[in-house]
Amino acid sequence: MSYYPLFFEVDGRPCLVVGGGKVAERKVRSLVGCGASVTVVSPRLTPGLTELLAGGRISHRQKRFSADDMDGAFLVFAASSTRSVNQRVAGIAKAAGMPVNIADDPEGCDFLVPSVIERGPLKIAVSTSGKSPYLAKHIREELEGEIGPEYSRLLEVAGAVRIKLLKDKQKEVKLKRLYDSLLTPTALGWIRHGAEDKVNGLLKGLFGEGFTVSGLGVDWKK
Repeated sequence: MSYYPLFFEVDGRPCLVVGGGKVAERKVRSLVGCGASVTVVSPRLTPGLTELLAGGRISHRQKRFSADDMDGAFLVFAASSTRSVNQRVAGIAKAAGMPVNIADDPEGCDFLVPSVIERGPLKIAVSTSGKSPYLAKHIREELEGEIGPEYSRLLEVAGAVRIKLLKDKQKEVKLKRLYDSLLTPTALGWIRHGAEDKVNGLLKGLFGEGFTVSGLGVDWKK
């Protein structure tokens, strides 16, 4: 099966997780980290989920799943430890046209949750189409060693330059020139160590006055 890679905007959107174990907790933590409004349906919760509930980060229905739990959900996660429950959740979700992720059945999923590297606004997703989550995790860990926080800073600068050049007909050409200049070991070293003066000199040389880290509204001290 071939999956189409995409990113969902879940901030503030209702997401349903059926299950209260460790697998469900991993799904919930990822959703909460992206600002989703998460409801967990399960008779019991892990200590981690109980902590999230006590902190007001999630809602909990202490019961077994029923079809009406799905009302209004944007995404559905069948993450129970019982396969028959997951299959029932998936069947109801699919019949209602709701995208569903099934913890123990990658072939039956409408979408998969990849292994993700996050560097500020930069997200890199690794998926094996459900064939080997372990391999996806291994590849992610290797990439984490290669892609440091300097890429987040680079993205902040490039994004701010893009906005400033938005009406420039040569925008794409100039942005390519920017990336060619910044994606070098030397420039990435400047960015990694917060050497604004070096980066400012490069930006001014490429685009002229007004193009500096602080002038672009980028704060590397946050």
